[in-house]
Amino acid sequence: MKFRETKLRGAYLIELEKLQDERGYFARAWCQQEFLKNGLDADLVQCNVSQNPRKGTLRGMHYQDPPHAETKLVRCTRGAVYDVIVDLRPDSETFLQWIAEDLTADNGKIMYIPKGFAHGFQTLEENSMVFYQVSEFYARDYCRGVRWDDPRLNIAWPHDVAVISAQDKGWRELDVARLAPLRNLSGNSELTHQQK
Repeated sequence: MKFRETKLRGAYLIELEKLQDERGYFARAWCQQEFLKNGLDADLVQCNVSQNPRKGTLRGMHYQDPPHAETKLVRCTRGAVYDVIVDLRPDSETFLQWIAEDLTADNGKIMYIPKGFAHGFQTLEENSMVFYQVSEFYARDYCRGVRWDDPRLNIAWPHDVAVISAQDKGWRELDVARLAPLRNLSGNSELTHQQK
């Protein structure tokens, strides 16, 4: 696995090291030892799948407040998505900055999203499927979100929105005061298993 830190501190794009032969390729898609060696959160407790029949479907921008803030590993297992993360940690030098990456079933790229980031994606193909591994169990009372079209973030989505949930459409515009619980996550978003 190849780990490349993005411009947002603590967020990584992970590429598979493919061993190819006449059958195709084989690659490790998760290795606790390699995550720990790179100083990343390797305590994953839940896996989720998101199936999206229509191109242009938008999901996001989601996060959970502490004490249920979650690290996420996101990959596309069928089709393609435009994956977006936003640094919501008030004490981070990249506060309110975002990046996006095309995650496809073909490229096998994985987005490592630390605690304190909002995450969302838009499907680039019909019948796209996304697989998440997360470090915390779902905690409804701690679920939060920011608008996908918040003018302060100005995320450049590739397509008009074809499908979006009522909840995602209803998130309020960014209020920095509401992000106070995410303070101090930028210093401990990379705690290793041994440090916890």
